[in-house]
Amino acid sequence: MNTPNYAPTLWQFGPAPLPHALKGLEQYQQQGWLRQLDLAFVRLLQQQGEHNPMVLMLAALASHQVGRGHICLDLNGLKRKPEWVLGLPPQGRAFAAETLPQQWLAPWSLPQLTEALQQSTMVDASDEGSAPLVLSGELLYLRRYYEYEVQVAAAFNARLQQRFELPDDLPQRLANLFDPLKDADERAGTTVHWQSVAAALAARSGVSVISGGPGTGKTTTVVRLLALLQSLALEQQGEEGSGLRIQLAAPTGKAAARLSESLSGTLSAIAAGQVAEIPTAIADLIPANVATLHRLLGARPDSRYFRHNSANPLHLDVLVVDEASMVDLEMMASLLAAVPAKARLILLGDKDQLSSVEAGAVLGDLCQFAHQGRYQADSHGFVYRASGYDLSPWQGPGCDLEQQIVMLRKSHRFGADSGIGQLAAAVNGGDVAAARLQLQRSQGDLAFIGPEPSQFDALVLDGKAKGLTERNGQQSHGYRHYLTLVNQGCGSEQTEAQWQQQVLDAFGQFQLLAAVREGDWGVSGLNQRVASLLLRQGLISDDQGWYAGRPVMVMRNDYSVNLMNGDVGICLPFAADDGQLRVIFPMPDGSLKAVLPSRLSAVETVFAMTVHKSQGSEFTHTALALPDKPNPVLTRELIYTGITRAKRWFSMVISEPDLVASAIETQTERASGMSARLGIVAPTKSQS
Repeated sequence: MNTPNYAPTLWQFGPAPLPHALKGLEQYQQQGWLRQLDLAFVRLLQQQGEHNPMVLMLAALASHQVGRGHICLDLNGLKRKPEWVLGLPPQGRAFAAETLPQQWLAPWSLPQLTEALQQSTMVDASDEGSAPLVLSGELLYLRRYYEYEVQVAAAFNARLQQRFELPDDLPQRLANLFDPLKDADERAGTTVHWQSVAAALAARSGVSVISGGPGTGKTTTVVRLLALLQSLALEQQGEEGSGLRIQLAAPTGKAAARLSESLSGTLSAIAAGQVAEIPTAIADLIPANVATLHRLLGARPDSRYFRHNSANPLHLDVLVVDEASMVDLEMMASLLAAVPAKARLILLGDKDQLSSVEAGAVLGDLCQFAHQGRYQADSHGFVYRASGYDLSPWQGPGCDLEQQIVMLRKSHRFGADSGIGQLAAAVNGGDVAAARLQLQRSQGDLAFIGPEPSQFDALVLDGKAKGLTERNGQQSHGYRHYLTLVNQGCGSEQTEAQWQQQVLDAFGQFQLLAAVREGDWGVSGLNQRVASLLLRQGLISDDQGWYAGRPVMVMRNDYSVNLMNGDVGICLPFAADDGQLRVIFPMPDGSLKAVLPSRLSAVETVFAMTVHKSQGSEFTHTALALPDKPNPVLTRELIYTGITRAKRWFSMVISEPDLVASAIETQTERASGMSARLGIVAPTKSQS
């Protein structure tokens, strides 16, 4: 092979030994682009005998991509758009022009890159072997993530082979459960009631996916689906039957608590006779408790392994996982391994939200064409017989898994006059012009303010911004609201637990979100700014350390106190112990957990949190602060996710209006081979 000459001023590889050759990579690491872990991986390969500079460079980039959430390095994309694929701005920021990826990649063709990798003993080109890197077509993987991807795809394909026998009267059962939810057109069959379709498809298979935005009825659908499955199981089991073992889970404590609250409300309404279509005896067999995935699987301290796995599966017949967009590839592999082969797996989530922080966007890979339906004739016929709905407008050459994916399309939360709903739809559709109209609207449930201190302070303190009005008799609040309750203390007519819950509920009325972690408009800068403001207002006693009213988030799993990454609590005086401070955390089962501050080793103040950390949560009033400079994290998915955390009011703090349009036009794409392994292929022009 004719290998290109390396520019010695660039990477200084040439014939030099690797420590000297690493100077170029070290420059990237020192300037914050590559991680120390990426360089450590390169050094490990060198110690194992790899000396080809291009293989070492590509290995560093493959590791770098995992750190950015990708499963692999797309070599074809790397050649075509290196600065975009690698997340390095075209202008290079602090990097000299000659060190940009497009410069050192230019002499190499794609066949030369793949040939160099194929000749390396550090790279396998098949499923067999144990090399640390795997080349699959034009995708370069770290072996661990390659194996996760293969395992997840195989598990989905295996579950698709499982079909459950359904009764002849399924259409009547579905009608009884879902007719009360339908509008006139859905009842007449002139428009599709997607909740009914989702239940029908989920009932027949070992795996199903229900995707939809906020308020589209995912929880409502799953309650009725579980009622259907329990009634069928009891009839099959006879008088001695106890029904299906059902478990519900979510990726974070906040998401688990929110689902549990929603389920509890629905089940309470059934018990009160307000949902006549579901018998109370059946509702009693639907659990309201929701576990985090780590708790469900039995996480082991200081280990990536779980107590439940393929050798020790979970004891359940049905598993429902909410907020599945937050589930990364490694967690999905662990989850699928632990779910019994004969159990149903139902994934719920919004495919358009931000993907998981860790590597992989499994739900996004599965649902990338969900809006098209792509149902085969067999699925179309089954749905028509079961529900009476005609899916011919959504027929297409979808793979087997796509037959089990349903996208809920009608929002019941945001009405036609809802600015939040219209803005979310415009952003999600990439419609910059429509989004700008909403940005100019700034009335009712939307507000857009500049970075001026007076406007920001009014927003944070009292939820005030020009244009915001009362919604359904409720008034917007800021952080003053919950801190007033903290400072008033427990009332004489309350128990301490009731007061603590009241404070927690009041804190959930408002939340400031940030797109980035660092800088004046990042989490660190905003938290200090808000704390200083609250201190000046006399609402908190200090802006450093532990003080009454400090909200904190657990930043990594802490098994010593049984708290998980993402759990949020508030520091409060504990009357039962002479006013000593405790941090009160709401748990997924509805209980409250009190922890001494000294026992919390990894927490951060969360007057502001990142949009990523807010996933799985909802707040009555959400405010999103955008940075004042371009940043690669500003994407359509981030803006959409921030908007859809709001239930009644949404505010945006904008320093540079053009950044909003740029973000809406920028979609996140994560490299993986999952779609191909599942048979999900992009439609041709004629099909689309």
